[in-house]
Amino acid sequence: MRIAPASELGLFVGLAVAAYTLPGVVGAVAFGRLLHGRPARAMLLGHCLLRAGCLGGIAALSAAGMLEPYVYVILLAGSSLMTAWGTAGQYTMLSELGGPEGRMAINSLASAQVSFATIVGPLLAGLLLVWVSPGLLLALDAASFAFLGFVAWRVGAAKEAVGQPIDARAAESGFRLLRRPALLSLTLVTWVFFFLYGPVEVALPVYVAVDLQASAGLLGVYWTTFGVGALAANLITGTIRGHNMRRITLLIVAGWGACLVPFAFAPIPVTLAAFAIGGLIYGPFIPLTYALFQSSTTAVNLPSVLAARSAVVMVSTPLGTAIGGPLVGSLGAAGTLAGSGLATLLLAAVASALWTGERADPAKSTT
Repeated sequence: MRIAPASELGLFVGLAVAAYTLPGVVGAVAFGRLLHGRPARAMLLGHCLLRAGCLGGIAALSAAGMLEPYVYVILLAGSSLMTAWGTAGQYTMLSELGGPEGRMAINSLASAQVSFATIVGPLLAGLLLVWVSPGLLLALDAASFAFLGFVAWRVGAAKEAVGQPIDARAAESGFRLLRRPALLSLTLVTWVFFFLYGPVEVALPVYVAVDLQASAGLLGVYWTTFGVGALAANLITGTIRGHNMRRITLLIVAGWGACLVPFAFAPIPVTLAAFAIGGLIYGPFIPLTYALFQSSTTAVNLPSVLAARSAVVMVSTPLGTAIGGPLVGSLGAAGTLAGSGLATLLLAAVASALWTGERADPAKSTT
C-alpha cells in the first residue's frame, strides 16, 4: 500500500495476496521431474530457501528505498513456487517421525501451532507496525523460514530414514495416484469444503459492518473465538485413535455447516457462540485429512501425492473468496453465511453417500 500507485492500489494489493500463494500450483507441476526421487527434507529446505531468499530480498530493497510494486509482486510469486512441495516434505517428515501410531498426535501439534500463530501473529504485526516498517517485519518473516529450514535440516540428520532418497523407479506420479478412488474422493471433499469456506471470509466483515452496524472490534471477537476454538480442538485431536476417521471428517464438515446457518436469523450472542463452536469443530479437519493421506499412501509415494493434493486444494479457498463478493451482493452477508452452511451440509450428505459406496465396493476401497 505504501509503494503502489494510488490509482492502482486495489490491483497491486490483489496481485500481492495472490502471488504469495497461487504460484505454488505452477511449482507443483513444473518441479515434479526435478524433485522426483528427492528426500522429503530437501523439498522442505528448498521451500524455506526460496521463502527466506525472496522475502529477504524484499526487505533489503525496501530498506534501500528501491522496492518497486512489480518487483515486490514478482519476488512474492517466486517465494511461493515451492509451497506445495514444502508442505509435502513437511507432512512426509511428520509422518515418518510420528510413525503409524503417532501421526494424529504430531499432525495435531503442527496444526495447533498454526492456529496459535494465526491468533498471535496478526496481533503482534499490528502492534509492531506502529514502531517499525513493513520491510523489517518481512525480514523477520524471512528469518522465520530460515529457522524452519535449520530445524528441518537437524531433524533430518538425526532421523536418517527421513533423509533417505525416495526410490524414483518405485515412485509414481502424485497426480496419477490422486485418481485412486479413496484419495480422489477425499481430495474432492477437501476442495469443496475449503471452497465453501471462502465466501465466509468475505461475508463476515460485511455482516458485522452492515447487518449489525458494529465496529471492527466485534469482527475481531468473531475471529478470535474461532481461532481459540480451533486451537483447543487441535490440542485434543491427537487423542483420536482407533476411530473411523472418515466418519469423523464427515461429522466435521456437517458440524461446521450447521454452525453457519444461525447467521440468517440469530442474535449476536448466539452467532458468536456458534462461530466459537465452529472453530472447535473445524480445527481437527486438516490434521485428520492429512492423517488419512499418510495412512492411505506408501512412504515412497507420499511426497508426490501430498504435493499434488496441495496443488489442487490451494486454489479452492481463493476461488471461494472470489465468488464471495458477488454472493454477498445478491444474497446479502447473512444469506451468504447461511447459504455457505447449507451447501456444506449438502456436501457432507453427498460425501457420506460417496464413501459408503466406496466401502461397498472392495475393489475401490484399497489404495
